[in-house]
Amino acid sequence: QVQLVESGGGLVQTGGSLRLSCAASGRTFSFGALGWFRQAPGKEREFVAGILWSNGILAYADSVKGRFTISRDNAKNTVYLEMKSLKPEDTGVYYCADKETPYWTPPRGSDWYDHWGQGTQVTVSS
Repeated sequence: QVQLVESGGGLVQTGGSLRLSCAASGRTFSFGALGWFRQAPGKEREFVAGILWSNGILAYADSVKGRFTISRDNAKNTVYLEMKSLKPEDTGVYYCADKETPYWTPPRGSDWYDHWGQGTQVTVSS
């Protein structure tokens, strides 16, 4: 059974940085995708970034391009989200999600993903 555990959230000031980690277990992570999503209070969950386990193809939401970097360590089955130049609008609960089946690019829709972590809170103060 696939399990995803996020860590690294916290409180940071505007302009600060955080690195989130998503430790995955329960299957062979040589195909499929890992996505990061976030949900702010009163808003829908939105795609932030994604990466293919197989070849590292990346995808980013326009709102985070140039500020966030997603990467993976296949040996550790861990995906990271490096967040820089954080803004108050980046505040929310950040979730990682695993898509088991192969795809040509990390999907941006949450319905594509099969497994979800419990989330980690990121708060950016102004």
